[in-house]
Amino acid sequence: MVGYFAGRHAQRLLKRFEKNLPQCRAVQNRLLLSILRANQTSDFGRKHHFEQVGNYLEYRQALPLSNYAYFAPYIERCREGDAKALFGAGQEILMFALTSGTTARAKLIPVTRQFAQGYRRGWEIWGFKAITDHPDSYLRKILQVSSPADEVRTPAGIPCGAISGLLARDQKRIIRQFYATPYEVTRIENPADRYYAVMRFAIAEDIGFISTANPSTTLILARTAQENAERLIRNLHDGTLDESISMPKPLRQQLTRHLRADASRAEELEELLKRHGRLLPQHYWNISFLANWTGGSLGFYLPRLSEYFGVAPIRDIGLLASEGRISIPLWDNTPAGVLDITNNFYEFVPQKEIERLDDPEKTDTLEGYFRVMPGWELEKGKAYYIFLTNRAGLYRYNLGDLVRVTGHMGTTPIIEFLSKGAHNSSVTGEKLTESQVVEAVRTSADELAIALENFVMAPQWSDPPRYRLFLAPRHKLEKNDLKRLAGRVDQRLSAINLEYESKRRSNRLARIRVQQVPAQFLARHEENRRRQNQGRSEQFKHRYLYNKPLEFEK
Repeated sequence: MVGYFAGRHAQRLLKRFEKNLPQCRAVQNRLLLSILRANQTSDFGRKHHFEQVGNYLEYRQALPLSNYAYFAPYIERCREGDAKALFGAGQEILMFALTSGTTARAKLIPVTRQFAQGYRRGWEIWGFKAITDHPDSYLRKILQVSSPADEVRTPAGIPCGAISGLLARDQKRIIRQFYATPYEVTRIENPADRYYAVMRFAIAEDIGFISTANPSTTLILARTAQENAERLIRNLHDGTLDESISMPKPLRQQLTRHLRADASRAEELEELLKRHGRLLPQHYWNISFLANWTGGSLGFYLPRLSEYFGVAPIRDIGLLASEGRISIPLWDNTPAGVLDITNNFYEFVPQKEIERLDDPEKTDTLEGYFRVMPGWELEKGKAYYIFLTNRAGLYRYNLGDLVRVTGHMGTTPIIEFLSKGAHNSSVTGEKLTESQVVEAVRTSADELAIALENFVMAPQWSDPPRYRLFLAPRHKLEKNDLKRLAGRVDQRLSAINLEYESKRRSNRLARIRVQQVPAQFLARHEENRRRQNQGRSEQFKHRYLYNKPLEFEK
């Protein structure tokens, strides 16, 4: 009965979503006016004359294309408890979603009840379609990994954290009972301990599918069980959570209430360990599908997943951000998903027009002429940057994500994620920006009295992946100097980018490696890029951060 009623609700959502796809323009315009009317009495809405905006053309004339800094003063007032800065009457801010900014301070994205409901609907549509396509996952446990919704609080007492945590914590009880782990696991601070606790709960269950935003997390869970197989089996047999796991006593008591001894499952796992010589998920679970990102640079991880899970379909979870769900994938083994036109209003700017800017996120607004296109005008095969209007108080907001249109369903585009902008890199979700890298390297070099000629940074595929800093110093450095610089840059990036710090602390990113190269290597690379720029040297700028691995010819 539980599965039946939950399924009927999600089925209605999917049918309604699919019914809207041939009407992209009408659906988007209705949504835009709905958002503006709901917030026209806010201080932001009054300043920008929302009450006078009656169509999309007037909307474009009323507001500029903007970065986070344009909204920051209003969000700061919301942080202090003044919701009317951005929102109309009757809208409550449940929390602030934390995400990395381009400077030292994290971005705070206000999460209203309406915004959270829309985010949840997107997940329900995605989940119903995925489970319908994989019926053997139906009514089996879900291994879902999220972060806490209340890591810190604002001066007004509003929690700040991950929206994934909010959705998991407040999930309907009929769905929550299928989660393999209790929400309280998110409160374990040490990442290695948290992964162990997740697997302590999950290894006892019949897991239908695993949902982790980043495939690197899925791999870490598998390795955690492999490396701690005997300890996990012992804990499962005894109904305990290993005493070596560090956590406050009340939290341990909360978690252990969910545990039970399972001697037969422990015996089964012990037999599997003896038979195979190691314990992999493909030995103890019959996974219907894996759910994680597959687009952009994350494709690097996909072959590794098969080593641990065998041949399992992968359903991309869609382009998701703290600012909203952008796409809903409806098929396996592709990063492409249908634009979620029912919860956010979208505008797009062609790739080349944004990338001719020195740093698209360094100013409050994007000045100059840009060819701005609504979702219903996008062309198949073209790449665009997304500008978002949502129920979180953001309007014509530069999301910074580059996507490519792969087709259409009706008049609604199907998009796939390419990268987090030309000046950003995100191998495991760390969202490094070029300005952060420049600040970290230059500050660290100054502190260590290292004179730099030039440098670039790029990801390196390893296990776990890391960043390589290609350094051209004015004077040759000793190995110890390179090691000290690597440590200092790593510390500095962790200090100014909370998501980089999280990925380093959880061992999803390894420490930076510094490689000393002759200045002419970088100069030759610059010249090659300049030629590829078709000789437009006036538009050419040195690039300090790459989002793909980089090698230099000797």
